[in-house]
Amino acid sequence: MKLASLKQGRDGRLVVVTNDLTRATDAFFIAPSLQAALDDWPRIAPKLADLAAQLELGSVPSFRFHEHDCASPLPRAFQWADGSAYVNHVELVRRARGAEMPASFWTDPLMYQGGSDAFLGPRDAIPLASADHGCDLEGEIAVVTGDVPMGATRAEAAAAIRLIMLVNDVSLRNLIPGELAKGFGFFQSKPSSAFSPVAVTPDELGAAWDGGKITLPLLTFINGKPFGKANAGVDMTFDFPALIMHAAKTRALSAGTIIGSGTVSNKGADGGPGKAIAEGGVGYSCIAEQRVVETILSGAAKTPFLAAGNTVRIEMKDAKGHSIFGAIEQQVVAHG
Repeated sequence: MKLASLKQGRDGRLVVVTNDLTRATDAFFIAPSLQAALDDWPRIAPKLADLAAQLELGSVPSFRFHEHDCASPLPRAFQWADGSAYVNHVELVRRARGAEMPASFWTDPLMYQGGSDAFLGPRDAIPLASADHGCDLEGEIAVVTGDVPMGATRAEAAAAIRLIMLVNDVSLRNLIPGELAKGFGFFQSKPSSAFSPVAVTPDELGAAWDGGKITLPLLTFINGKPFGKANAGVDMTFDFPALIMHAAKTRALSAGTIIGSGTVSNKGADGGPGKAIAEGGVGYSCIAEQRVVETILSGAAKTPFLAAGNTVRIEMKDAKGHSIFGAIEQQVVAHG
């Protein structure tokens, strides 16, 4: 089934959405919000699934579904932890700032805890305080979990995956080196993220979901032009059960925890850095990667970071070309 939160109050109004993303029906009489549904998932999920089946049959009242009316599926969450499952991306970005790549990064995932008190909606503007901050998009996949026990096994971690979403994990690249140099992690360099209009249960992905990752291209666009189509199932060093296990090593995770994949990134066909779409490659899910490749090839980065007025779009389509999650589509706007 496909679930969305229309903008209403702090936690949104839960609706069930048709598979083709054209119509929706209220689910408030089952659960007032997505977080409330996740808190009681074993009891609530079958009721939502039944409502979804009735919606597809046209046997319940419905209304036109508009993605621009949506908040992120969880407008705020108890926890947002973002990993770096695509180590190719980590390696390239670290190279850009002159940082060495420890061998352990290939066996032990990176993860940071991001701000989760106020996510951007999928069509909300990205506020930018200064063009000097180096605003970048980061196209990612995320899962929403149920309760996960501390020290969860792989089977427990996999079974805890409730929903899947897309993410734009906005990054302020020029603030990152200074923050990390303090040895205490991201904060100002990671403003509010945005998630896809719709969160889907894993069964909606069919054969594209293997229980740990999605084998479909993640489509990114900048100013309407294709920028990336990296396959989310390729070069994923750590799948979602592995990321959940990592997050739960020393703490239990509460229902509604969001775990991100990190920027989707594919190596080139020759095993080296990927190529831009215009050069026959699959492109990139963030500008930083393209800038690194430009530096490797020509000695200097050419592609600018995002500026006020620029637009980004992140989407994933099924084998028939139908949008699965709806699209994150945002414009950067000057703040203040």
